[in-house]
Amino acid sequence: MSVPGSRVRAVSDTALTRQAAQDYVDRLERRDWPGLAGLLADDVTYEMPQTRERIRGREAFLRFNIEYPGDWHLRVRRLVADGGSAALWLDVRVGDERQDACVWLEVSEGGLISRVIDHWPEPYDPPPGREHLVERW
Repeated sequence: MSVPGSRVRAVSDTALTRQAAQDYVDRLERRDWPGLAGLLADDVTYEMPQTRERIRGREAFLRFNIEYPGDWHLRVRRLVADGGSAALWLDVRVGDERQDACVWLEVSEGGLISRVIDHWPEPYDPPPGREHLVERW
């Protein structure tokens, strides 16, 4: 059974999610912290499964990125969105080192990012100096 208008809404949600995902990477790359804040839900959750770290809340997530060391750069290799979910394959560069990252985003109906999960190629211990921002699990 098809619900009238449901396809239109799903396409609209997908377009909103896709734009939020692209804006997320663009604002991180430009270090546009106020612009990034405008994309995030107040209670956004950021997780890094390899280090088992979780950051809760917009302010802590912004601070984490502002304080992140090195001259890092992001470029979208692939972005796929469906409804309120997006997957990003990123080319990440820190100095001369290059890595791939896979990022999953959950976007609310209002277009705000509510959850970010960053997957890196291999598990690693977190670097010191950010214990005040994260909880380990």
